[in-house]
Amino acid sequence: MSEADIQPAAQAVAFEVPRHVAIIMDGNGRWASARGLPRVEGHRRGVEALRRTIRAAGEIGIQVITIFSFSAENWSRPPSEVHELMSLLRRFIRNDLAELHKSNVRVRIVGEREGLEPDIGRLLSEAEELTRANTGLTLVVAFNYGARQEIARAARRIAAEVERGTLHAADITTETVGRFLDAPDLPDPDLIIRTSGEQRLSNFLLWQSAYSELVFVPTYWPDFDRAALEAAIREYQQRERRFGGLVAKTGS
Repeated sequence: MSEADIQPAAQAVAFEVPRHVAIIMDGNGRWASARGLPRVEGHRRGVEALRRTIRAAGEIGIQVITIFSFSAENWSRPPSEVHELMSLLRRFIRNDLAELHKSNVRVRIVGEREGLEPDIGRLLSEAEELTRANTGLTLVVAFNYGARQEIARAARRIAAEVERGTLHAADITTETVGRFLDAPDLPDPDLIIRTSGEQRLSNFLLWQSAYSELVFVPTYWPDFDRAALEAAIREYQQRERRFGGLVAKTGS
């Protein structure tokens, strides 16, 4: 990935784009199996698809892109596969972080940090610290993440405030809960894309997706590219977003 790979507004497409797009990157293993390849090759090709998607998001003009990189449930996979996934994460950060920084991309991490291998924790912190002042595309990496676990963490933080007397139980609202989530300053996703044809959220951004538009595409993640991203955005634009009230057209 080169510095020129991620350009925000200059190459933006002609249609209006959602501010925040979240992606469940699914189908690496099935992509590999369909080609008689080991599952690890699917994950490696998935990293290439991630690079393409980050580049495309910056070119299109998306402000925030959240990727579901590793779920809290993924630890139950075979140890060899988990090891390879951790190795891919290490290589991605070490190989791509400098270029992301040069391209003005800000990296944010959501998910549970406690219990991670020390070098993984350091790399995640390094990515956030190095890019903290960047003002271009925000890349949110959901790592060791589960939405139910995030909501439970928020509940514990709220309970601690109540115990300290800085918050009264009667004053807790949906806005209060939102303030105690992992990244409360980020807008909720306008669009959530899941690849591979599966049609579920799989414990991803359950709180934040209350009014998100969901687009499920049959493409396995390693084959996902700019054309697939733009097609999902065009489908999103055909939706009528009501937010519980009157119709709000997504397109121009």
